[in-house]
Amino acid sequence: MTTKLRAAFALTSVALIGLGYRLSEAQGQPAAQAQARGQNANQTRRPGEGRAPEFKPPTILEYKPKSRLIVPENLRPRAKYPVIDIHSHHQTPIAADRLKEVVAAMDKLNLQVLVNLSGGSGDRLKQGIEALKGSPYADRMVLFANIDFPREGGVPQGFGVKAAAQLEQDVKAGALGLKIFKELGLRIKKPDGSRLRLDDLELDPIWAKCAELKIPVLIHTAEPAPFFDPIDFTNERWLEEALFPDRRYQDPWFPRFEELLAERDRMFAKHRNTTFIAAHMAYLSNDLGRFAKYLDVNPNVYPETAAVLAEYGRQPRTARAFFIKYQDRILFGKDSFQPDEFPYYWRTFETGDEYFEYYRDYHAFWRLYGMELPDEVLKKLYYKNALKIVKGLPSAAFPK
Repeated sequence: MTTKLRAAFALTSVALIGLGYRLSEAQGQPAAQAQARGQNANQTRRPGEGRAPEFKPPTILEYKPKSRLIVPENLRPRAKYPVIDIHSHHQTPIAADRLKEVVAAMDKLNLQVLVNLSGGSGDRLKQGIEALKGSPYADRMVLFANIDFPREGGVPQGFGVKAAAQLEQDVKAGALGLKIFKELGLRIKKPDGSRLRLDDLELDPIWAKCAELKIPVLIHTAEPAPFFDPIDFTNERWLEEALFPDRRYQDPWFPRFEELLAERDRMFAKHRNTTFIAAHMAYLSNDLGRFAKYLDVNPNVYPETAAVLAEYGRQPRTARAFFIKYQDRILFGKDSFQPDEFPYYWRTFETGDEYFEYYRDYHAFWRLYGMELPDEVLKKLYYKNALKIVKGLPSAAFPK
């Protein structure tokens, strides 16, 4: 796709938002509407189907209906048990005032330890470690290291060996694990300009070093599947893609969603002695049956819950059964540190509440339901599993 075509695509997407795309226009596409409902020629037409509204329809941004449903509410401003957040991001090194502010918010939520996945490497990571050690909160935040992939000129031959050696030094400095960002697989290139695949042989020394050092790799692969699908009125993340240009992967240069997962899965299978934490529930929380089969044959893979609450929160019975079956594998993660958003997770995990709002309407236009997980499952989700697989985490604040 040429630069002009990419620019035209982006401008068209923005123009769609400006026009508002009235809901009535979406209703005026019978072919797409029929396809979305799985209709065929033999189905009976519903009463009132196809009628146009008599009032001016709102845009998708304006339509905010207030539910008249009245059901019990059990808000959870504070987690029932102390929590380790395996997926958090903060500046490294973190400023003393900011760390104090973060810890104050953590105390209110019953968050005991944050794993800052943006630890960097080399001197930056050392400075981050020293900033934490020199603070009154040395037991409240830990760092994972990162790989410094070159953004210009591509990843040269021999890079993996050098990166593994640097990682070993970072672990000696105090890093407790490795975080791989989504750019690997999506944007990191080889010297010839082609995409560096997740299962490229050049990266094998890195995964092998993690096994040798007995540290986990928390890896973010791909993005939600709808971000790769056509941006039309059947895409349930249409609004998010319309609002955020950097979440669109329709450009043919990008690999397809299933292609990325296949590369990741081959890499996981090849390195059985390495512990992998699959960020964002491996982007399979919308298909827990498929994810269950995958976990059954990949015992070195541990899911974490960050930023996909809207997926398991809309399927509470299926998700509850999944979380109970894999209670020794799933770790709690949140991603962005927004203190007012954590209680939605506590409420979904701890209560049986019904039909309550999600905190970002562009992520999900649907409501959430509580899973009411058993206490022992909550303890494993909140802290026991993290303590089991991440060696060196502060443990004094957690019940035995």
